[in-house]
Amino acid sequence: MGKYTFAFDSTETPEHDRLGGKCTSLAIMTSAGMPVPPGFAVTTDAFDAVMNQTTLRDHIVKHLAGLDPNNVVDVDTRAAHIRELIMTQEVPEDVREETIAAYQKLMELCGGEVPVAVRSSATAEDLPDASFAGQQDTYLWIIGQEAVMLKIRECWASLYTARAITYRMANNISDEGLSMAVAVQKMVNSRTSGVAMTIDPSNGDKSKIVVDSSWGLGEMVVSGEVTPDNFVIDKVMMHIINRIISDKHEELVPSGHGTVIRKEVDAERRNSPSLSDEELIQVATLAKAAHKHYGTVQDIEWAIDADLPVGANVLLLQSRPETVWSQKKQEVKITSTGSGIEAITKSLMAQIGDRK
Repeated sequence: MGKYTFAFDSTETPEHDRLGGKCTSLAIMTSAGMPVPPGFAVTTDAFDAVMNQTTLRDHIVKHLAGLDPNNVVDVDTRAAHIRELIMTQEVPEDVREETIAAYQKLMELCGGEVPVAVRSSATAEDLPDASFAGQQDTYLWIIGQEAVMLKIRECWASLYTARAITYRMANNISDEGLSMAVAVQKMVNSRTSGVAMTIDPSNGDKSKIVVDSSWGLGEMVVSGEVTPDNFVIDKVMMHIINRIISDKHEELVPSGHGTVIRKEVDAERRNSPSLSDEELIQVATLAKAAHKHYGTVQDIEWAIDADLPVGANVLLLQSRPETVWSQKKQEVKITSTGSGIEAITKSLMAQIGDRK
């Protein structure tokens, strides 16, 4: 096992402090046999080497000293200075060499140079009591060694955007010991993608799985830029309870030149379901498997790869704990008519049945 990289299919035990939330999850899901695209983590050891083998961390501490999170202009200015320092700091040679070697090995595994996703994986993200979704950067459809190395550096720098800095301050998350890993993973050629939750986010019903899906890459679903199709599945019987097919006007697709572009969805697909019933049940089954593996309600990102055959094309991109309903205490509500202990018992038994 290398110090600065960690393959997702490694037999070594993934450690959150080295891999961050996202990469730890990807490694765990891979070892559990879930359909995760191949890739590797650039560990927090690499970030720490850049920070600590130079004067970079000392400069960042000085820039953050006495910062008033309510002074928007000052926060933006200091954040920009810190990101510039990270982008211009020379990376130690051993870090660079090991990262390049891991990238080349991934390309060999994929049968030649293929696009990758480069995703931030901070040590403070995906914690049960905080949601850092969207706080740090993700770069899609990146091609070539030098482009990947640049995006890794940009992921490191995104730890110090104005938004990320103020979020940590607002939630009393210390910058001391804060670090960043980066996921480098084969890019999925997403025909359809989206999110799924093993709970109904509208009411906290744990007997349901809710799936949102749209055409192309899933970032437009996650960011709310497109209204996705919405499906509700019974978690026990695995049948579809409700479906809402939306007007999906735009999709993100690869340009063919190493970038992603917005494209208007053609009329035939615009108001058509982005998932067949069979694919929907596959997505729900994958979400249920993630829930069972982690033992808690999950919020997953998934995609259907246009390059893979039916039956092997539903891929798990990320799984994190749900952070809204899981933090709420269950309230006991009297739902049975009648009086006395018999009515209370009936009410409690009904609620237990609802949660199965």
